[in-house]
Amino acid sequence: MHFDPWNPAFVAHPYDVYRELRDRAPVSFFEPTGQWLVARHADVNAALRDRRLGRSYLHVASHEDFGRAPEPAFQEPFWRVIRAGMLDVEPPVHTRLRRLVSKAFTPRMVEELRPRVRRVARELVAAFVERGGGDLIGEVAEPLPVTVIAEMLGVPESDRHLLRPWSADICGMYELNPSVEVQHTAVRAASEFSDYLSGLAAARRADPGDDLISALAQVADEGDRLTEEELIGTCVLLLNAGHEATVNVTANGWWALFRNPAELERLRADPSLLPTAVEELMRYDTPLQMFERWALQDVTIGGVDIPKGVEVALLFGSANHDPEVFDDPERLDVGRADNPHISFGAGIHFCLGAPLARVELIESFGALLAAAPGLELAEEPSWKPNFVIRGLESLKVTTG
Repeated sequence: MHFDPWNPAFVAHPYDVYRELRDRAPVSFFEPTGQWLVARHADVNAALRDRRLGRSYLHVASHEDFGRAPEPAFQEPFWRVIRAGMLDVEPPVHTRLRRLVSKAFTPRMVEELRPRVRRVARELVAAFVERGGGDLIGEVAEPLPVTVIAEMLGVPESDRHLLRPWSADICGMYELNPSVEVQHTAVRAASEFSDYLSGLAAARRADPGDDLISALAQVADEGDRLTEEELIGTCVLLLNAGHEATVNVTANGWWALFRNPAELERLRADPSLLPTAVEELMRYDTPLQMFERWALQDVTIGGVDIPKGVEVALLFGSANHDPEVFDDPERLDVGRADNPHISFGAGIHFCLGAPLARVELIESFGALLAAAPGLELAEEPSWKPNFVIRGLESLKVTTG
């Protein structure tokens, strides 16, 4: 098998191909997408911190300057929302947005959320156990982060069912060569979510509450404030990044534990291993397999010259299995202490929500370990067709 992100067999198990890439072609050109693949941890880690590589090039060049066709007009509502957040922009805009958002989304705020996260996790797990199990993704993994982010943003309970579909549809645009249908679906979802948040933000500006939208609407730094578009773009990013990875780490992680029963029993016997186990599960089956950068100028990666104007695809899943960094990387070790995985990225785009994700994962796994010590796989799962944001279709289990 070779690198083929549209092949279900590759998506199900890309790690043998990654090993070949690291050994034989650690920086290689992939013709179908016109990208340079980067497979080794050292190169991926360095590229994430290299300011000659950017999440976007539009702050220094036009599409035409980079030899690319302009984005289709129908995509404009999507990119207007996405580029109003901090993920797909570069300094100085990124610096300003991150500074403002960080004033509202603080480590203290995240720590204060822990009791609420624990309550939601335990309630979801208790109901799941009472039913004797079911789909762990649909009934526990998805509702937990969606509920948390909805409570954090101040989204009324009656509207929360809208969030997960919007997020999933928006994230479809980040797959490699998305179909026209997927693109239109992403545009529709971004427009609907933006309109919804616009109304919510207006209400919070007029009558602030104890929620993140109110905090973002009021945050200021030397007179600088978020515009309404920036506030909306930030909230869309917080929903997408704030739960897509958490859902997939939960499901991929339990599937990994079921395939490694000795490590599952080790974790059940010693729940104090939960913090290292969560880091290891993020490394072992990385939820975001690829993260892209644009070469803003000529750059050399792993001894290979990359010309200005091309896209670089950083293979997180491969980097997290690099034996130069991780001892016996194909082995799941819930007590792995030395674990510099890059699942949250690195550099200026390091995931702002990483602390919250860690809280959610520890509470979710902890609740299931405590309330469902007999949790067992009911049927072997299948993988979604997506490669970039990689996760299972469902995970059917019984609780004993």
